[in-house]
Amino acid sequence: MPQWLEQWNRRLAKWLWWVVLLGVIGSLPVMYARVQTENSADKVEIVMDYKDILQVSTSQPDPAAFVQTQMDNLKEAGVNAMAVFESSLEELSWAGDITVYNAGQAALLEGKLSEPGDNRTYVLFNRPEHEAVLRPIIEAAFKQLQVGTSSWSAQGRPGLRIDMSPDDAYIRPMEPNPLEMKAIRDAGFLVVPRLSDRVLPYDSARMGAWLDSFQSFGVTRVIFDGEAVPGFNDQDEEGSLDDFARQLKERGIGITAIENLKVPQKGLGTLAKELNYNVVRVHSVSEMEMSQAKVPVLTDRFVLAVKDRNIRMIYLNAIQVKDAIRLQVTHPFETIVKTLEGDEDTSEDGTIGRLKDFGFVVGEAHAFNVHHAPAEKVMRALAIIGAVSLIALTVGLFLPALLTPVAILGFIGGAGIWVLQSSLLTQALALCVAIAAPTASVVTLVRLLRARRNQPESFRRSAGARLGSATILYVRTAVLSVAAIPFVVALLNDITYMLVLQQFRGVSLLHLAPIALVAVYVFLYGPGASVWVNTKRILSLPITVLWVVAAAVLGAAGMYYLSRTGNSGQATGIELQLRSILETTFHVRPRFKEFVLGHPLMLLGLFLALRYPKWPLLLIAAATIGQLSMVDTFAHIHTPSILSATRDALGLGIGFVIGLVAIGVWQVLENIWHQSRGGAKIRA
Repeated sequence: MPQWLEQWNRRLAKWLWWVVLLGVIGSLPVMYARVQTENSADKVEIVMDYKDILQVSTSQPDPAAFVQTQMDNLKEAGVNAMAVFESSLEELSWAGDITVYNAGQAALLEGKLSEPGDNRTYVLFNRPEHEAVLRPIIEAAFKQLQVGTSSWSAQGRPGLRIDMSPDDAYIRPMEPNPLEMKAIRDAGFLVVPRLSDRVLPYDSARMGAWLDSFQSFGVTRVIFDGEAVPGFNDQDEEGSLDDFARQLKERGIGITAIENLKVPQKGLGTLAKELNYNVVRVHSVSEMEMSQAKVPVLTDRFVLAVKDRNIRMIYLNAIQVKDAIRLQVTHPFETIVKTLEGDEDTSEDGTIGRLKDFGFVVGEAHAFNVHHAPAEKVMRALAIIGAVSLIALTVGLFLPALLTPVAILGFIGGAGIWVLQSSLLTQALALCVAIAAPTASVVTLVRLLRARRNQPESFRRSAGARLGSATILYVRTAVLSVAAIPFVVALLNDITYMLVLQQFRGVSLLHLAPIALVAVYVFLYGPGASVWVNTKRILSLPITVLWVVAAAVLGAAGMYYLSRTGNSGQATGIELQLRSILETTFHVRPRFKEFVLGHPLMLLGLFLALRYPKWPLLLIAAATIGQLSMVDTFAHIHTPSILSATRDALGLGIGFVIGLVAIGVWQVLENIWHQSRGGAKIRA
């Protein structure tokens, strides 16, 4: 590289670091606005599936009394809402409002034989006072299907004859039962309807009537059931989904987003946008999970969902389980009650009490009130140029000749991102800066340590002096690594990320790239030789069995490490116990790979690198895990910023303590080694 270009790049690098600082300062107001948004909704709605109560009641000798008892117990425990599905003949029969017969059974009621070939459905209304409400609902549902209905009666009870087989008619959806909604509202619960895309074709007038009915019962939010929202699978010329959104908006009814669905519900993102993101996230526990889970596990699960993932609605299910060993039918309602209000037998706090400790109360869930920073577009522009500068500086550490062109092209591209407001391009910039900061932090640290090799006296310092220097470098490295956090937060500060309607892509790359880049720098950018010479030297090394074993071990470790970067990774039993202890002690759990692996390795590596010139750099390269993990914590946009900051701080603090222990153990072992070889004791 020409000398003039090298001098120019050095001057430019100094200016770019000032631009990075300016970008960090500009990002802070955006970070504060995000904190305000996260703190704008503190009510948690606990919803019980009313249909599940009805279904379980069918196994009881007095179903009506069972339903009433469970509703009273659940309300006292903290449940404040009941979910009501689109009705069906099956659900109406569970509620005891109707009885459904096939043709043979209906004929017996009339004291005659059934007609040959008659496979129609016969319905009797069990409560005459409910007929006026339920008959129009049933008739309208089957008329929509172009299925005929006619009056029928038996033994003085009025009913309906439906021209459809019982198996088919039994499951056809219809309007949610107004009688159920009234009973739920009168019992003091909020009503939360569940709507599906299965009522086809979409009918604007019918949906308007349903929503008017919901509004009369105080409904402010609906949950969707099935693969898509109403109107999505019937996109006619009038725009069914747009019509549904308009009608919800006119009535002030919001929607929900169910967490961790295998496939997101179709149309939810579009509907959320048209409702100005009047959306609440829901954490649901399936019927089988609820029947098998223990009280402490459920309690921790609910608390973590609310405080760690911005969940504001907990959805409870139940199912009856036939126990062939105990010869009884069991249900999880007692478990639900203990989970919410606490277990007197173990003196453990329940979900409600623990949520209060974190500032949450049970109430009607509301969407987040989105806050914006003053002159937010300008602040985002500063964040963009700061992020571009940091990326250019990182590239310059590996390819100094490219610093200037990368910076120029980066600023041009950053201007395009600011103008276009492209979600994909913004995510790409956020990912690049998230990789750049920990990489630049550790690489500059390696360069600093290598520069000390020209100062032999620095390797003769006492252990106490080396520990002091290592501590300073430990803090310096962490500060530079977290410089990416304001940029990531400012770039991804959008309600769609908080609601997980959009997700930050590239998590696996973020967990791998900084480690790989630092390792490349350590091995290929050694002093005294060019990158090409070092590469040729490494490639010419003979492959031994030891190398093969080491590669296999590193490969297995890498696969396990990457498997733990997502939500599907499984923690060990010891790790789960440690998590529980940390959660109980600090109420915030630092990330395992930071305080157990990354940060202790960093402190130990720094301490040893100040005495031994070469091999401790391998420990520092591995310790990059802790640096990138701190940035990755803030890439989980659905986690509150304050909690993420606390998690990073705890990880650094606990990791420092564990690192001190590791240094102490090393000192003891090193002294034993030297004394066994007849050497002098190492100076403390």
